[in-house]
Order: sequence, then structure tokens, then C-alpha cells
Amino acid sequence: MNHLDDDRIAELKKCLVQKREALLGLQETGAEAASTVELDQTTVGRLSRMDDLRAQAMSQESERRRHLELQRINSALQRMEAGEYGYCVRCGEEIALKRLEFDPATPLCIRCASEAESEAG
Repeated sequence: MNHLDDDRIAELKKCLVQKREALLGLQETGAEAASTVELDQTTVGRLSRMDDLRAQAMSQESERRRHLELQRINSALQRMEAGEYGYCVRCGEEIALKRLEFDPATPLCIRCASEAESEAG
């Protein structure tokens, strides 16, 4: 039996939806910063262009991270709809409630997350 009751799942779902809305709002404002940098040296100085390129790269990385977080959130919401939320997608064990409260989008129990981290590192 799942350790999460309907009220707790509803709270976590509300948190996920709020995070998703905030990320989507940031995505709209970040699109301009990630746009192409003007490379014409007659209109922009070399240092300014380098600053613009650095800012563009940072914006693109932020956009990549937002996209990954949106994927995690959407996946968690899909698991909620399927009745599979709260269980590790790797081993099937229950994910600790404290872990879900800290990160409602987490797909892995602490053991599997630690293993995945050591495999990646």
C-alpha cells in the first residue's frame, strides 16, 4: 500500500503545478537572452561581444536546465495520474515522504539516486 494519501498527493501535485508555471514563465523571458549575438565588430566592440556571447551561453544553459526540470515535473504528474507516484521508477520501492516533500518531482529512492550518481561520476 502506498504511504501517500490523496490529500498528501494533492498537496504535492499543487506544488509541482506551481513550479511548472513558474518555469514556463521564466522560459518566456529567457528566450530573448538566448537569441543570436550580433557578430559585426563595427556595431559592437569586441569586449561587449564577448560579454554578449558569455551571457548567451549562460542563458542557453539555464534554458536547458529549465527544460530538464519541466520534464521531471511532467513525468511526476504523469506518475500521479497513473497511480504510480511515490514509487521509485528504478526499483519499485516507496520513496521516503521526506524526500518527496523536498523534491516532489524525484523519480528515484535515495538508494537508487545514490547508485545513479556514482555510476555517472
